[in-house]
Amino acid sequence: MDTVMLSRFQFASTTIFHYFFVPVSIGLALLIAIMETMYVRKGNEEYKKMAQFWGKLFLINFAVGVVTGILQEFQFGMNWSDYSRFVGDVFGAPLAIEALLAFFLESTFIGLWIFGWDKVSKRVHLLSIWLVAFGTMLSAFWILVANSFMQHPVGFAVNNGRAEMNDFFALITNGQLLVEFPHTVLAAYATGAFLVTGISAYKLLKKQEVSFFKKSFEIAAIVGIISSIGVAVAGHAQAQYLVGTQPMKMAATEALWGKSGDPAPWTVWANIDPVNKVNTNEFQIPYMLSFLSYSKFSGEVKGMNQLQAEYEQQYGPGDYIPPVRTTFWSFRIMVLAGTLMIVLGLYAMYLMWRKKMDRPNTWFMRFMLWGLLLPPIANTAGWIMTEIGRQPWTVFGLMQTKDSVSPNITSGQVLFSVISFTTIYAILGAVLVGLFIKVIKQGPYNMDQDHGQPHDPYNKGVGPHVS
Repeated sequence: MDTVMLSRFQFASTTIFHYFFVPVSIGLALLIAIMETMYVRKGNEEYKKMAQFWGKLFLINFAVGVVTGILQEFQFGMNWSDYSRFVGDVFGAPLAIEALLAFFLESTFIGLWIFGWDKVSKRVHLLSIWLVAFGTMLSAFWILVANSFMQHPVGFAVNNGRAEMNDFFALITNGQLLVEFPHTVLAAYATGAFLVTGISAYKLLKKQEVSFFKKSFEIAAIVGIISSIGVAVAGHAQAQYLVGTQPMKMAATEALWGKSGDPAPWTVWANIDPVNKVNTNEFQIPYMLSFLSYSKFSGEVKGMNQLQAEYEQQYGPGDYIPPVRTTFWSFRIMVLAGTLMIVLGLYAMYLMWRKKMDRPNTWFMRFMLWGLLLPPIANTAGWIMTEIGRQPWTVFGLMQTKDSVSPNITSGQVLFSVISFTTIYAILGAVLVGLFIKVIKQGPYNMDQDHGQPHDPYNKGVGPHVS
C-alpha cells in the first residue's frame, strides 16, 4: 500500500475508534443531567444514585475519549501536512475554539461535578452537569464547523495557494453545518440512551436493582425514541442538501450510474459492478428517491456518469466517482440500524404507556440489551458514507486527497504508526470494556455497606445480587 492509502487507513481507523466514545459522552451527559434534575426537584435519593452510577461510566468513557482524540489533531501535522498548510487558516479557528472554549468548559465543570457532591448546593451542582452537557454539545459544534467546511467550503478566499478565512459568520452558518449538526448530536443522544437501556435491560433480566434500573430504562427510552426519530428527520434534510452541494455523493449512495428517471425509485439493494458501471438484481421502491431528494414524489436525480462528465469540465481530467459499493452499503446499514432503533423505542413506549414495564417481555429485554450496539453501528456507517462519499476530495472542489498527504513521510513510517496506534487503541478498548463490566457488576449500591452487606433501600424486596 502506498503512503496515501496507508494514511487514509490510519485516519479512518483512529477516527472510527475515537468516535465510539464521543457520542456516548454527549448522550450520557444529557441523561445524567436529566436524572440529577429529577433528584433536585423530587428529592428522591434514587435519582441521585442514578446520576452517580451512570456518571461513573461517563467519566471512564470521557477519559478514554480524550486520550484517543488527542491523536486526531496530531495526524494533521504528521500525515496531512500539505492539507494543513492549505486549510490551516480556516480549519485552525474552529479547532482552537473547541479546545479553548468547549473542552475547558467540560473539563472545569466535570471537576466541580465529581468533587462537589454535598460540598456545594444542589442547584450549583446541578448547574455544573448541565454545563458539562452543554460543553459536549458545543465541542461537537466546533468540530462539525471544520468538517462542514470540508464538505461544503464557504467563507474563504484562496491566496498564494492557501485557503484563507474571510467570513467567520459564513463558516458558522454553513448550510452543511445546519443539517449535519442536529443529525450528529441527536445520534449522540440516541447512543447514550440505548447504552443506558441496554445495560438496564441486562440488570432487569438478572432481576438486580429492579426499581433503579426500571427508572433508568424509562428515562433513557424516552430520550432514545425522541432522538432516534429526530435523527431520521435531520437525516432526511441532510440528504436533500446533498442533492445540491454534493450530487456525486448522493448518486453514489444510490449506486445511480445514469439518470434516475422521473419519478425516481429508491434502490434497496443491488449487485454493483463499478468496473462496467452497471447494477444487476436491483430491488427498488418506486417514487422514494424523489421523495428523499425533494420531499415530493416526483423529480429526477443525476447519475454518476453525467456528473463525472460535468466534473471533468469543471475540475479537469480525473476520476471523480467515489467507492460506490462502500458508499451504497454504508448508507443502508445506517438506515437499517436507525430503523431498528425506532422500532425498539416505540415498543418501549408502548410498554410504558400500558404500564407493563413491571413485567416486560424477556425477549424484548434481550433485544434491548443487544440494541445498545445499534447506535455505534449507525454512527460508524453514517460517517463512512459521509467521508468515503466525498472522495476523491479532502476539501470538496478545492483539494484532492492525493494532494493532501505529507510529502516527506514514507509508507514504512506510516505502517509502523498504524501498527503502534492500533495496538495502543486495542489496549485502551480492553481497559474501557473491563472497567465498564466492573462498574456494571458492582451496581449502583456497591458503596452502601452495612456490616459488609449491600444496602438498597429502593429495591422493593429484590436483592441487588439476586440472579
